[in-house]
Amino acid sequence: MVDKRNRSSSAGLERLCGPKGQRRANGRDWFRAVASAPGVELFEAWFEGHAYDKHRHDTYAIGLTDLGVQAFDYRGASQASTAGKVIVLHPDEAHDGHAGSDEGFGYRMLYVSPVRVIEAVRQIAGPRASLPFVPEAVSVNPKLAGVIGTAFHDGFQPRLEPLAADSMIFELAEGLRQGDPKSVSGTSCRNFDLAALEKARQFLDAEHHRVVASAELEMVSGLTRYDLARQFRSAFGTSPYRYSLARRLDYARCRLSPQGSLAELALEAGFADQAHFTRMFKSAFGLTPSRYAKLYAA
Repeated sequence: MVDKRNRSSSAGLERLCGPKGQRRANGRDWFRAVASAPGVELFEAWFEGHAYDKHRHDTYAIGLTDLGVQAFDYRGASQASTAGKVIVLHPDEAHDGHAGSDEGFGYRMLYVSPVRVIEAVRQIAGPRASLPFVPEAVSVNPKLAGVIGTAFHDGFQPRLEPLAADSMIFELAEGLRQGDPKSVSGTSCRNFDLAALEKARQFLDAEHHRVVASAELEMVSGLTRYDLARQFRSAFGTSPYRYSLARRLDYARCRLSPQGSLAELALEAGFADQAHFTRMFKSAFGLTPSRYAKLYAA
């Protein structure tokens, strides 16, 4: 187990460093998508100094620090992760990012939809199981470190193979449950209408380019807006509004380009104007749309 973790960490060092350990891209900040599958994104990045303003997203962010000190504020406390440590950030939790030392930091990150996590968890622990919660933002978790290492070793294609993605998510669910002290107690979901929640989620996925009204979700799900909000957050880790907002921002993010019109893209994704879109984008990703497009293209 230790050897496997060391190998995955070494693979990250090779990508993030140049010859003889020199930093890649001559110290320039950069990030790139490595691979994706439905509900899953693999990213790797290098930053010096400030990386991200405070933001939140509706996915689990499960990462492995490869180089330097990866520092961030999360749940009211300052955190720091060093090489080989695992980071687990939960959906809808505000956090930022910056280097904790002069050398900068490099990391690999999996962004995984709570929908996919809960599907796997319920296969492991039964149909009433809850989303796992890992109280330690930074930890030594050989299971999760191994999953990240394997995912990036195998994932240098634009799309992950479906079976590979399924296997990765199942192992991630096991690793998250290992880090959740309450998982062993079999904590269950109370008063959930799983069919209604799934109808609401699928509707929001389909309507990813516009604002959705509460009355529409009430009609689709058969639940009142307040009961839906309560159940949706417990099942998927975020509110229906934030889930819908994230789908619209994802829709826009996939269409960003340094040469494109942000004003047109904002309207296409259902935002009132470019300023509104920029504020919402920065609150979700910690970067403005223009900086995101520039770093992604670097």
